[in-house]
Amino acid sequence: IIKNAHQRLYFLTRLRRVGMSRRTLSIFYRCTAESMLTGCIVAWFGNLSAQERKRLQKVVNTAQSIIGSDLPSTEGIYHSHSLKKAGSIIKDPHHPGHTLISPLPSGRRYRSLKTAT
Repeated sequence: IIKNAHQRLYFLTRLRRVGMSRRTLSIFYRCTAESMLTGCIVAWFGNLSAQERKRLQKVVNTAQSIIGSDLPSTEGIYHSHSLKKAGSIIKDPHHPGHTLISPLPSGRRYRSLKTAT
């Protein structure tokens, strides 16, 4: 995944040299590299080692330096995708995991049962 992301960053640098705006570069990055990096992130990001997470974040940091503006971190993307997935599971009563996740009294966080797989 990281190798393919670096290949897409090459095109980002080429577009920057042509003189594209930061907004356009950011949109290009999100459509090409970020979408590939975050595909099914909820399923695999939790099992990454610290070294692998650092390598993923390095790709994002490289893109930030090319674009010249801040981008969301991989941890932040993982957190937002996880919350969105938990919310969709809670809203769907027919989902197999519907009974495994319940909202805490505050309504901002979720309680998940520990399950063995």
